[in-house]
Amino acid sequence: MLRTVPPTTRSSGQVDLESVGADNPAMRIGIGQTNAHVGAIERNTDRMLAFMGQAQDAGCDLVVFPELAVSGYSPMDLMWHAGFIERCQAAIERLAAARTNLDVLVGTLASAPRSSIANRDNLSSVSDGALIDIFNRAVLLREGEIVPVADKIHLPSYDIYCEKRHYTSGSGSSVFEIRDICIGVNICEDLWIDDGPTDVQASLGADWIINLSASPFYAGKPEIRQRLAARRIRETGAGIVYVNTVGGQDGVVFDGASFIMNRESRLIFQAPAFREGLFVVDLTHPTPIARSVPNEMEQLREAIILGIRDYARKNGFEDVVIGVSGGIDSALVAALAVDALGAGHVLSVFLPSEFSSTESREDAAALSKALGIRHDELSIQSAFQAIRDTLPEPSEGLVDENIQPRLRGIVLMALANQRHALVLCPGNKSEIALGYNTLYGDTVGALAPIADLYKTQVNALARTYAPPIPERILSKPPSAELRPNQRDTDDLAPYEVLDPVIQAALERNASRRELLAEGFPEPIVDNVLHRLRIHEHKRFQLPPGIKLSQKAFGVGRRLPLTNGYRS
Repeated sequence: MLRTVPPTTRSSGQVDLESVGADNPAMRIGIGQTNAHVGAIERNTDRMLAFMGQAQDAGCDLVVFPELAVSGYSPMDLMWHAGFIERCQAAIERLAAARTNLDVLVGTLASAPRSSIANRDNLSSVSDGALIDIFNRAVLLREGEIVPVADKIHLPSYDIYCEKRHYTSGSGSSVFEIRDICIGVNICEDLWIDDGPTDVQASLGADWIINLSASPFYAGKPEIRQRLAARRIRETGAGIVYVNTVGGQDGVVFDGASFIMNRESRLIFQAPAFREGLFVVDLTHPTPIARSVPNEMEQLREAIILGIRDYARKNGFEDVVIGVSGGIDSALVAALAVDALGAGHVLSVFLPSEFSSTESREDAAALSKALGIRHDELSIQSAFQAIRDTLPEPSEGLVDENIQPRLRGIVLMALANQRHALVLCPGNKSEIALGYNTLYGDTVGALAPIADLYKTQVNALARTYAPPIPERILSKPPSAELRPNQRDTDDLAPYEVLDPVIQAALERNASRRELLAEGFPEPIVDNVLHRLRIHEHKRFQLPPGIKLSQKAFGVGRRLPLTNGYRS
């Protein structure tokens, strides 16, 4: 039986921990931390059916799957395609027809005839000529029946996903019972709202709140979730079961890291991050566990590996091609790609011109040997000279320099076409911010795995791969080798000096006045702000990067390309 109240109803305040859910009977719960493939509805359903069978064998009373586990998160405008929501509904019916002896909570899409056009933020969807509302919904499958238990109420408008474009907000909160335990279910952001659905469900008597989420990763995000959950528990007295999806989707990574906190805000279960699986927890007398603070480099490394693997394989690719220069950026990308796909699926290519050093040639070969990957050397010198000879005026300065990475991009894309492979772009966040790259050259690729890592972070993460990344690569001064004896420091201040300025300007929108007040040198501040402003068109055309911070290019920062504002 469901007890429902409008979303505006609020609880009266702090709940007495001793009086809520005392002496609860046993309940065993299965957390289905699934890696859904957006739009692969049948595949996602098969995976959940397999987990349901495992949960039944483990004696679970309830198995829970994440937000939009049926469609994958987020289908965005796919949901407006003819038949998409109907296929999601057919998948739910297939799950319900399994008739296991356990209850199943699962996130899906649902639709209904539009009740009112007024005050709707989302765009219209049409079915058979009629306007419909689309809901981000959690359903309970019980003995073959399909029971809607929650529609997402608080729809975020983030840089990554704007749910108000697609969904209609839910109209209320409810609770239900499993083995005499009162359960409230809400979806993702609904858990984080003060005086929101969690408070309402606690006021209806919920012993436990189960939250179905699709929460993207950035460094530090898992700890933030647990702090917010502990705060919500202190306010309501209800324990929290947090079930998050896992996997890579375009440039976004979902880390899983599902967890359970009891009514004393103590962690009693923590699922592995970045790993799909079914995890069984007995809620009867769980033993609290210590909260672990993951190492930031490990988090970043695992996020990038998962992002590469899922981007390639979910798009039908097994192999990648990397232009390995003998420098640290391409070395790190190669090492991450080997971890993601296996050494047999990574091709490194060294593409020398007249300015490439013997040391770089040796380092590229040594790296490839240490990683166990195939390594080819293909000279671009004859093509480089041919382009020089073709131009009506002498090729000098930046013109001459930029021909080389653009030729390399052509060769890498041709190799990728021959091998049905993807090119990985090795650009880092510092270079991208400063425009210290060549459009249609070293920016070529299907995915930029380290585009959200500053150069100093690249150096630190690469150190975790020593070996197989040779020490000479880790310690050499950075250089594009596009002119004789070139070093990055010929054009830029050291990255140890630049990165804090770039980070403040990007992530805090710090103005020139603020940066100078914080003690950053005026020439460096002016150079960074100038480069940030004039190279927006380059960033707009980059391949998708894997989001690792709150302000990633493409999904965390968006400016007009044509922009006359000066701060």
